[in-house]
Amino acid sequence: MYAKLKEHWFFNTRRDILSGMTVALALIPEAIAFSILAGVDPMVGLYASFCIAVTIAFVGGRMGMISAATGAMASLMGPIIAKYGIEYLFAASIMTGVIQYLMGVLKFGRFITFIPHSVVTGFVNALAIIIFMAQLTNFEGANWQMYAMVAGTLAIIYLLPRLTKAVPSALVAIIAMTILSVSLHLDLRTVGDMGRITQQLPFFHLPDIELSLQAIGKILPFSLALAVVGITESLMTATIVDEMTESKSDKNREIRGQGVANVISGLFGGMAGCAMIGQTVINVKSGGRSRLSTLISGVFLLFLILVLGNVVKQIPMAALVGVMFMVSIGTFDWNSLRTLNRIPRSDALVMLVTVMIVVATSDLAIGVVSGVVLSAVIFGWRSARIAAHKEEHGSSKTYRITGQLFFGTMTHFIDLFDYKQDPETVIIDFTASHVWDHSAITAISKVNQRYRQAGKTVRVTGLNEESRTLVESMGLAVSSGH
Repeated sequence: MYAKLKEHWFFNTRRDILSGMTVALALIPEAIAFSILAGVDPMVGLYASFCIAVTIAFVGGRMGMISAATGAMASLMGPIIAKYGIEYLFAASIMTGVIQYLMGVLKFGRFITFIPHSVVTGFVNALAIIIFMAQLTNFEGANWQMYAMVAGTLAIIYLLPRLTKAVPSALVAIIAMTILSVSLHLDLRTVGDMGRITQQLPFFHLPDIELSLQAIGKILPFSLALAVVGITESLMTATIVDEMTESKSDKNREIRGQGVANVISGLFGGMAGCAMIGQTVINVKSGGRSRLSTLISGVFLLFLILVLGNVVKQIPMAALVGVMFMVSIGTFDWNSLRTLNRIPRSDALVMLVTVMIVVATSDLAIGVVSGVVLSAVIFGWRSARIAAHKEEHGSSKTYRITGQLFFGTMTHFIDLFDYKQDPETVIIDFTASHVWDHSAITAISKVNQRYRQAGKTVRVTGLNEESRTLVESMGLAVSSGH
């Protein structure tokens, strides 16, 4: 028991506590901003971030990953509130969690293995660009003090680690800049200017909606969309953290955990959320590795709201903007630019398309799905090549097939054969090929039928075990010899 607690919670205690505190400070303006985006009270986003972070610390599948209210999810919530009101948002959040839990039970986490590396790279770079662009609105009407404080924040973040790594440089930067701003009475926009922060605990609340099929029909489409976007961003973020920390995570447990967290969030006045790559990068770069860092981020967030609410309101946005600039710079895969002219053009195209779609739509799911579809089309185009090496031996002729036989090569396969001029016996050798689907079997059947109509005999040989099983299941006879 102790060994398991240490393995998951207490092998990196000091750094986890400090990194969790850093993340909590960065969560506040994000949660408020996403609440405004969704059209709800700022406390809805703050309560959601607390509930999700604390819950996912216990039930998630990726240690050190931060989950809370996110912009990707908030952007889908506006229509729910506009049409049906805040209570339906809470209900939709609960249903989102239920759907995600079922997805985890059905092992949807396996689908992350179908996402090519070029799509993952495009996703990461697009998020870095979005994080950077999101900070630019803070410079509207800004004075020189704003620019000076952002520069000072970045200076502390990048220079302090050269002196000491005992504490996260981002945490030091936020505290130092807040003290400087308050003591000098600088004319800067603060966290308190973003929205109202109420020093109250979240409370258990069942959504006040009619329990009927009609009500479920109203929220189901929104919940499905939220569930898909949520697991997409969470799985992608988990994959990125796996690479950053050189460790593995349980993707299906993560999906189930996201589901549980969203149910709890909806029951305590919060909205649905998912993994946050920005705050996760802050956590990892600040030294956070265990579940403790995630738990501290949620607990300290609530502590900041309840106990230090008046202090939090005075944190200058310039300091947090500087931290998010660091996140953007650290998130972007700069090596992808250096190797862009050396990787296959198709991979470069997929990466660029993913980046452009995500940045243009701010919809991570659409960008990722588009990248995967484009990769599949390119792969299918490359694979849709089949040929035959022909050998004649008296009254027989052998076609040695090379390439993959599937729906994409079906028509070309049928056209490979000279039905009228071939001898009485035709051997089709699949030793260097593979039969993949029903279209492939249909193609073999059509070839067989055309030769029979011409009064000739066809022997199919060289099938591997999987191809043989598939062909024989459709009632086609094959020879065991070569």
